[in-house]
Amino acid sequence: MLQIILDKPGSFSASDGPAPVRGPGEALVRVHRIGVCGTDLHAFAGKQPFFNYPRILGHELGVEVIEPGDDPHGLKAGDRCSVEPYLNCGHCIACRRGKPNCCTELKVMGVHIDGGMRPLLAVSARKLHRSAILNYDQLALIETLGIGAHAVERAGITASDTVLVIGAGPIGLSVIQFVLVSGAPLAVMDVAESRLAFCRGQLGVKHTLTAGPDTAARLRAVFDGDLPTIVIDATGNPQSMAGAFDLPAHGGRIVFVGLFQGEVSFNDPNFHRRELTLCASRNALPGTFREIIRLVEASRINTQPWITHRFALADTPGVFARDIAGNPAVLKAMIEVRD
Repeated sequence: MLQIILDKPGSFSASDGPAPVRGPGEALVRVHRIGVCGTDLHAFAGKQPFFNYPRILGHELGVEVIEPGDDPHGLKAGDRCSVEPYLNCGHCIACRRGKPNCCTELKVMGVHIDGGMRPLLAVSARKLHRSAILNYDQLALIETLGIGAHAVERAGITASDTVLVIGAGPIGLSVIQFVLVSGAPLAVMDVAESRLAFCRGQLGVKHTLTAGPDTAARLRAVFDGDLPTIVIDATGNPQSMAGAFDLPAHGGRIVFVGLFQGEVSFNDPNFHRRELTLCASRNALPGTFREIIRLVEASRINTQPWITHRFALADTPGVFARDIAGNPAVLKAMIEVRD
């Protein structure tokens, strides 16, 4: 069976691997689509935290159930599903408190254990979220949407809030989608005008800003003289994340959904004077997957314009290095697993 392995930073290889063996509680699935996300790009560049080589990447997956298994959770052969790629222990303090997304023993497919860059996969049946309506492209993007949805959940947006999203890459776009669903006034900031143009033209975002030294003044102009009450940074850029402490209104909240290998520092008097709340956001919850599928099925969220590049799984070693990594024109690349 074909498998694509990231042997080391900058180097994929194709090899013949063993077919998966389904274990207790697992279903056998055929992988049809694999979304390429920032984690994959960072791993390719050698900049992904919590990562070891070699690794089979792939955690944004649209799959078909082949064998539902002995504990099928209502699944049947032929079901189209999105995969929740977060494997949690079920008994640590985070799991007991309803936060399996940050389990103390969490293993993410394609990061801590091998993922879906192969035609067949054995996965826990309870981690499969089916839809009779969505296609495999849409199902592969549910996990990406989950990252943004959970960040918005962490932000706790109310009707009185105003929101700034920093970073309009794929994770930022997923955040933007759910801020728009909330109805809160929104501004988006990025360093790339092309991405801001996408937000205006494809998502209907009214207020966009190119990052610069006068950001606070321009935000006040957008929000009737005030700074935003919620700032969500989706850049994973240390300078942006450090600068985010200067952008919320007094009593506001910062949510970091992007991450990098390093430390973030801030001015403590500024932090205390504003009585800011700082939150991290990691992965997503099982219920969030189901809610996102409902929203996409109802056409309240459309990710199809995101997909800018496509290629076959077998072509990954050459195409990834040549056309995807480091290419600013890539918004979302989709890998097709072809017969």
